[in-house]
Amino acid sequence: MALVAYLLTLAVFLYAAESKYLQYNTTSVLVPGKLNVHLVAHTHDDVGWLKTVDQYYVGSNNSIQGACVQNVLDSLIPALLADKNRKFIYVEQAFFQRWWRDQSEEVQDTVKELVSSGQLELINGGMCMHDEAAPHYIDMIDQTTLGHRFIKQEFNVTPRIGWQIDPFGHSAVQAYLLGAEVGFDSLFFGRIDYQDRAKRKVDKSLEVVWRGSKSLGSSAQIFAGAFPANYEPPSDNFYFEVDDTAPIVQDDMDLFDYNVPNRVNDFVSAAMLQANITRTNHIMWTMGTDFKYQYAHTWFRQMDKFINYVNQDGRVNALYSTPSIYTDAKYAADESWPIKSDDFFPYADHVNAYWTGYFTSRPALKGYVRVMSGYYLAARQLEFFKGRSKSGPNTDYIADALAIAQHHDAVSGTSKQHVADDYAKRLSIGYVEAEKVVAESLACMTEPSQAHCKSVSTEFQQCPLLNISYCPSSEVDLSKGKDLVIVVYNSLGWKRKDVIKIPVVSKNVIVKDPTGKEIESQILPLLNASLSIRNNLVKAYLGISLSVTPGYSLAFSATVPPLGFSTYIISSAKQKATSTSERLAVQKTQQSQKNEIEVGPGSLKLIYSGNDGKLIEYTNSRSLVKQSVDQSFSYYPGDDGTHANKSDLQASGAYIFRPNGTYPINSEGKVSLTVLRGPLLDEVHQRINSWIYQVTRVYKEKDHAEIEFTVGPIPIDDGIGKEIVTKITTSMKTNKQFYTDSNGRDFIERIRNYRKDWNLEVNQPVAGNYYPINLGIYTKDNSTELSVLVDRSVGGSSIVDGQLELMIHRRLLYDDARGVGEALNETVCIQDDCKGLTVTGKYYLRLDPIGEGAKWRRSFGQEIYSPFLLAFTEQDGDHWIKSHVTTFSGMDPSYSLPDNVAIITIQELENGKILFRLAHLYEIEEDKDLSVMASVELKKVFAKKQIKKITEMSLSANQGRAEMEKKRLAWKVAGSSEEEPKTLRGGPVDPTKLVVDLAPMEIRTFTINFLSKHSTAEN
Repeated sequence: MALVAYLLTLAVFLYAAESKYLQYNTTSVLVPGKLNVHLVAHTHDDVGWLKTVDQYYVGSNNSIQGACVQNVLDSLIPALLADKNRKFIYVEQAFFQRWWRDQSEEVQDTVKELVSSGQLELINGGMCMHDEAAPHYIDMIDQTTLGHRFIKQEFNVTPRIGWQIDPFGHSAVQAYLLGAEVGFDSLFFGRIDYQDRAKRKVDKSLEVVWRGSKSLGSSAQIFAGAFPANYEPPSDNFYFEVDDTAPIVQDDMDLFDYNVPNRVNDFVSAAMLQANITRTNHIMWTMGTDFKYQYAHTWFRQMDKFINYVNQDGRVNALYSTPSIYTDAKYAADESWPIKSDDFFPYADHVNAYWTGYFTSRPALKGYVRVMSGYYLAARQLEFFKGRSKSGPNTDYIADALAIAQHHDAVSGTSKQHVADDYAKRLSIGYVEAEKVVAESLACMTEPSQAHCKSVSTEFQQCPLLNISYCPSSEVDLSKGKDLVIVVYNSLGWKRKDVIKIPVVSKNVIVKDPTGKEIESQILPLLNASLSIRNNLVKAYLGISLSVTPGYSLAFSATVPPLGFSTYIISSAKQKATSTSERLAVQKTQQSQKNEIEVGPGSLKLIYSGNDGKLIEYTNSRSLVKQSVDQSFSYYPGDDGTHANKSDLQASGAYIFRPNGTYPINSEGKVSLTVLRGPLLDEVHQRINSWIYQVTRVYKEKDHAEIEFTVGPIPIDDGIGKEIVTKITTSMKTNKQFYTDSNGRDFIERIRNYRKDWNLEVNQPVAGNYYPINLGIYTKDNSTELSVLVDRSVGGSSIVDGQLELMIHRRLLYDDARGVGEALNETVCIQDDCKGLTVTGKYYLRLDPIGEGAKWRRSFGQEIYSPFLLAFTEQDGDHWIKSHVTTFSGMDPSYSLPDNVAIITIQELENGKILFRLAHLYEIEEDKDLSVMASVELKKVFAKKQIKKITEMSLSANQGRAEMEKKRLAWKVAGSSEEEPKTLRGGPVDPTKLVVDLAPMEIRTFTINFLSKHSTAEN
C-alpha cells in the first residue's frame, strides 16, 4: 500500500513538473478611472552610518550590519535584464561611482542602455542624500553638482526627482534651491512630524506645492510629497529580501500554502487605505528600504507576481513605476494642490521624541566640516588662478570627502564613532592635498613672473590648528635676522579688513605691510589656560609633546583686496619697542571688586560686574544701542528613558533631545576676570568652572563681540549625561518670536509652541522649540534686534522672551533607540588616558537698532564662512618686498562686488572652462538698502581674462538654465488666483556687456570659456 501511495505521489510530481513555467504579465501601463499603484523599487544606502562608506560598499564588518552595496548593484543589472518592464531607482552616487569604476566596458554599455530606456533611473543624483539641518547651502550645492555632472557626462541625463527620504526634517532651502533650482520636477521625503502627518492624512495634504522661498515665490516652487509612513513598503507584509519574513506569493497550486487570493486581497486592502489619504487615483509604494536588493531577484519575483495577479483581479491597477512616472501622472491629473511654505522642522516621530539633539551632536566634527568647506572654496579659487594640475595635487579628494560628509548620518553627528572617525580622516587626507594646491598656487602667484612656476622654490606652510594657538610656522626665533612672511588670502569678492592673531615666542617683534611700512600691532600674553588646552590637544591629535611653548599672541590688522592676497612681514624689532606698554596690558580683576569693568577699545563697550564678574550691559556709542545683557551657561540632564509609564522609554541620544529639567552652571568659587587690553582689541578671560573656559573679544573696529568657548570634558561621574547651552538674556519684549536660518540662506520666523500647519500639542516645551542654526539666530522687539551668529551647525531657540540660547556640546550615556546603537559619549585619548571630548568654538553677538541687523548678519556671516587663509614662509634678510609680488587681486583693482552679492564658486573644469556662481545674500524686504537688484560686471571680475563664451546653467550645472525652465511643470495651487505675482529675477546676460543681474535670494550659475588658457602671467 505504501509503495502504491509513493508511486501516485511521484506521478503527480512528474505531471506538475512538466507544466511548471509561468509567464507573468508585468506590462506596466496607467489605467484611467482605476486606482494605479506605482511600485517603486529602491534601496536606501547610507553613505556611512553603522559601518563606513567603504565597509558598506564591499560588505565588510558584517558583525555590525549585513550590508553590501556591491551586491545590490551586481544583482540588480541581471534582474532588470530579465524583464524589460521592471524598473529601479538608484540614489547615492558615492556608491554608484565606486561600482561604475569596477565594471567592464560591456557592463557599462548595458547599464547605459538600462538608463536610456528608463528601466534604471538615477534620481536625486548627489554623492549622498545630504542632511537638511546641519549642512551649509554651499556644501549642499557642491555635493549635488559633483554627482549631477558625473551622471551628465556618463549617461547624458539630468535627474528629475528629489529623493530625500531619510533626513530628519526638511529645509526650505532643500525645496526651492536643491529642488526647483536644480531642475527637479518633484521632491519626495519620508520624515515629517507625527502630528503634522496625522493632520495631513485627514486633509489629504501629504502632497503639496512647496514654496520654500518668499523671495523667489512661485518661480522656485516644487511638487513635494511626504510618504504615509516613512520610506518603506506599506506594511510588514511586503518585504522580500531573501531573509525577510513577509509571506511570499505562493502561486503553485500543486504545492502546499497556495495563497494568491489572500495576497491579492492584502495588496488591494493596503492600496485602498493609502488611496483614502491621497489625492488623485495614483499612489506610490516605496518597495525597499535600507540596503535591500542584495539579491534583487527575490524582490522582483514577488512584484512580478503581484502585478500579474492584482491586474487579473481588476480592482486596482499595479505597475512597475518610478517617481518620474508618478510625478507625470500626478501632473496630468490637473489637480489643485495645497500650498506649503517655510520648512518641516522640527521633526518628532512620536510623543517626547524630538529629533533636535542632532542639530548639535558631534560639534567637533561639525566644526571641522565647516572649516574644510570654507577652505575648499578658497583652494578652488587659487587652483584656478594658477591653473589646475591634472597630474599633481588638486582639490578632487577634498571635494569627495566633503561631499560624503554632508550625508544625513555624517555632519548630522548620528553615526557610530568609528564611522565619524572615518569621515574626519577623509577630510584630513583631502585637506593635506588641497594644502599643497594652496601652497603651490601662492608660491607661483607671489613670483614676479609666473612663466617659470614649476621651478618656484618658495615653500609655504599653513596652520590648521591655529584655532588652539598652535602654529609651528609662526613660533620661530626671529632674533637672528630671519623674517616671517605671511601671505593673507581673501576669498571674498570685496575688500576686507580683519585682525589676525598668531602665536609668537617673543614680544619684541614688528609687523610691516605690503609696502614695507610698519603698522600697528598688539601683543597679548598666552595665558596658562590657553596653553594647557593647546598642549593637550596637540598631544592628543598629533602625538607631539610640546617642550617649547610660545609666550604671546601677536595681533595685527590686515587689509586684503577681493579675490586676492596681501603680504605681511614679521621681524624682530631692531630695538626694544618703547610702546610695549601700550601694546601689552594685563588687568586681573578679582570678584571682590565692587565697581563695574568696561571693556572695548572702540565704539562697542561691554560692561562687567566687578562683584561677580558677569556681563551686565552692552552699549554702542555709534549705533546708540544700550541694553542690559546677561550671558550664562546651563545644562539639560539627558533623560535616561526610565519613567513610571513603562511604555515611555525614550532617552536623549544622538538624534533625540529629551531634557530632564534644566540647571544653571554656577562657578566653582569666585570667578576671576583677566582683561587684556590693547589698541586693536580687548580680551576678557573667564574660568567658569574646571571644564568651561571662555574668552570674549571686543575689537576696536568691529561692532560685535566674539565669544570663544572651550567646553569639556563634560563630567559624567554622577551617571547623568548633559547637554550644554549658553544663554544670552536681555530685557527685550520679543513676544515668543525669533528667527533662524535655513542652511545659511533664508531666515524663517519661529514662534514658540506654535506651528503654522497644525495646532501643536506641546509635550516637550524645550526640545520642541529647537531649530537648526547654520548662520545665525536673532530676535527683536520694537526698537532693537539681538543677533547671534555661529561658526558651525548648532541647535538653538528662544525658550524665554528676550533670550537666545545655543546648545554647544552634548555628552550622553544612553542610546536613543533610533538605530545607531551607541550612546553619544565622545572621548579623546592620549595613549591609554581617555577623557570626554573638549570642544572649542565661537559665536558672535551684536545688538542693532530695529531694521539694521541684516547688514551685519549677511556680510559678517560671509566672513565667518570664508576666513582669511594664511600661508607662512621664512626669508633671510629683508628682500621679500622687493623680490616678490606682495599684493594681488584676481579682479580689476578698482572693482569690488556689491555688498549684497557673494561669489560662491570659482572652479576650473575641463579645457579651461570654469564653473562660476554668484549669490544674492538678501531676501526681499530684509534690508531697506540691500534687498534690491544687484549687478556684477564680469569683465571686471575676470579683468585678467577675456571671456569667449558664457552659458547660464541650472544650479548643479548639468543643463542649460533656459532648457530647464522650458521643461518646468506649472502646478496648480488650491485657493490661488490664476495669475501669480511675477517674481523678480535677473535677466539674460548680454554677451557683449557681460553684466549679471541678481534679484534677492537668487543664485546664478554659469560656465565660462576664456579665449586662451588662463594663467596669472599677466599679473
